[in-house]
Amino acid sequence: MSRAVLPGPLPLVLAVRLLAGPKSRLLGSTARAGLLSIVLGTAALGLAMALLTGYREDLVRKLVGGNAAVLVYPTGDEGAGRDPAPAIRTLAGVTSVEPVAFLEGVVSAGGREAEVTVRAASGGGGDWSAPPERLTAEPDGAWGTVLGGELAERLGVAPGDTLRLTLLAFGGEGPRFVFRSLRVRGTFSSGFSEFDRHWLVIGEGALQGSLRDAPRAWEVRLADPATAPATAESVRERLGTGFLVLDWRELNRDLFAALELQRIALFLLLGLIVVVATFNVASTLVVLVRERRRDFGVLAAMGLAPRRLLATFVLAGALLGTAGALAGLTLATVLSELVTRYELLRFGPEMAEVYFLRSVPLRLALRDAAAIAALALGVTLLACWLPAWRAARIDPAHALRFE
Repeated sequence: MSRAVLPGPLPLVLAVRLLAGPKSRLLGSTARAGLLSIVLGTAALGLAMALLTGYREDLVRKLVGGNAAVLVYPTGDEGAGRDPAPAIRTLAGVTSVEPVAFLEGVVSAGGREAEVTVRAASGGGGDWSAPPERLTAEPDGAWGTVLGGELAERLGVAPGDTLRLTLLAFGGEGPRFVFRSLRVRGTFSSGFSEFDRHWLVIGEGALQGSLRDAPRAWEVRLADPATAPATAESVRERLGTGFLVLDWRELNRDLFAALELQRIALFLLLGLIVVVATFNVASTLVVLVRERRRDFGVLAAMGLAPRRLLATFVLAGALLGTAGALAGLTLATVLSELVTRYELLRFGPEMAEVYFLRSVPLRLALRDAAAIAALALGVTLLACWLPAWRAARIDPAHALRFE
């Protein structure tokens, strides 16, 4: 006589049949409710993590693109007059070393004015592509400039228009105002609100006369910004005293510390949604135990060990938790892609100045997805343990007599 072969381990086969069986309308609706609650909980948590990850990565990309991964400042008499660029250029991963000066000033045009941050460098505006030839002087003495697109809109200027720049210079004669006539050669859009609303780029040649001694720093650009801390340490070792070396993480330490704290807090708070969702799974198993009590009694009478019955219920909960987590993460990934592609999460000018970015991309990182899946599965297994333990203690005689 041939023996039937099960398509898998007995507890797993029983768990699948219990969840997928057509015998109980109540059980089917309860299981679907439990599954849906986990899907929505993991999707909400996934979207929150995707929002914070996308915001942080885009912020880093635009910060490093607008400035540099590492900044070198001369300090005291030891650093004054020394050019650190030759010693830095030979380091692995360094793509360029460029002197730059930052000044605060006021720019005016057509009766409108705005406070600006002036970036003066021979290489223009970093990743905004302000070629040096666009920043040269014209025959009438006006210097070429490239400014943020939002700043240009506020001033009502376009390429070819003239601006008047007022700067405060410090020298042997004491502080005094210095004026420059600028000719708009173009605008840039970095996607970083601070740069687009307040920054103006001029060539290093415009720093003449009283501005020739303006404080300078050196921007070090890297092929991989993630190596900035190690590169900064190498720069310190090569230059020795006389220079202050900071990488982008040190320059924005408070900002990214706040973002990391917010990330942890959101994970814990929204993780409660997943925890609450597991109560629906537990209720599914409670209903399942009640409705299939006679069936379990028959299985126990036929010799099914209590530990295997316990494993059956735990696997049933694990299947619901795993299916819900995978579906929720898939939903979060799809929604993140749609929000990013069509820039559905956009800020107005006022809010963009607060959050620095005009639009936020969403990206669900693999580590976040793994943490969410582990949380959903872990709390589901814990929630399923009590009803599973109760099912394993069913007395076969009692179940067959009264059911």
